[in-house]
Amino acid sequence: MRGGGGWDPGEATDDTQMAVMVADSLLECDGFDPPDMFARFQRWAASDPKDIGIQTEAVLTGGDPWDLAAGIHFQVTGHAAGNGSLMRAATSAVYFASDGSEATMDAARRIAALTHGDRAAWEGTAVFHELIRVALTGGDSLAALPGTIARIDAAHRDRYAVVLDTAWHPDQATEFNGAVWPCLGSAVWAVRVTERFEDAIRAAIDLGGDTDTVAAVTGGLAGAVYGFEAIPARWTERLHVPMPGSGGRLLRLPELLDLAHRLDR
Repeated sequence: MRGGGGWDPGEATDDTQMAVMVADSLLECDGFDPPDMFARFQRWAASDPKDIGIQTEAVLTGGDPWDLAAGIHFQVTGHAAGNGSLMRAATSAVYFASDGSEATMDAARRIAALTHGDRAAWEGTAVFHELIRVALTGGDSLAALPGTIARIDAAHRDRYAVVLDTAWHPDQATEFNGAVWPCLGSAVWAVRVTERFEDAIRAAIDLGGDTDTVAAVTGGLAGAVYGFEAIPARWTERLHVPMPGSGGRLLRLPELLDLAHRLDR
């Protein structure tokens, strides 16, 4: 919120920009339209954003069609379990929350698969969707973790069970938190060990590493748990989201609140 490193005070990064694109596509297409969402991602990637994930950029700029691009990238590189599908998922989690657990987790997987060919990324995003759905419908997200893990693909349950366990600490991560497992685990940890929105965000950032994404995921979950009123006004007053590739569009708090209300409806 102080700026630095090429960022103005309160300027959102690629995490929020992609979350806005997800929201725009869902609202304008009245649901998930994979070619439309992928095309929005492509236009943004081609507009030279300040920041973009290496894996996401490779998928979006490789010239392959929407239904093959992520799979081809995964086949070629063998690496596609980054946190890029997780970071943008808060808006889609709100949109699908009223559809129930199965539908929201399925939607998360399908949206994640646009850019990430590794099912590990799909399942982590599905868990995140479900935790937000539980919070928005009045439940306890942390208490819902065991049941949520039981609903993901069997091949990925054990690994997520480790990073989402109450005894896990981010210092125990076996990968950099740019990977989906420690990123989600760190966000859940930050919410678990704090009692306020602000403290959860600070705990996430203080972990270091891929701070904007770990904080974005933490903020999505903590926001659903604590509500908008818990976010410090000194943060929301400075917050602004430039949208490269959209003719100079800039979202501030009123536009973001309007987007959130429309997603909720």
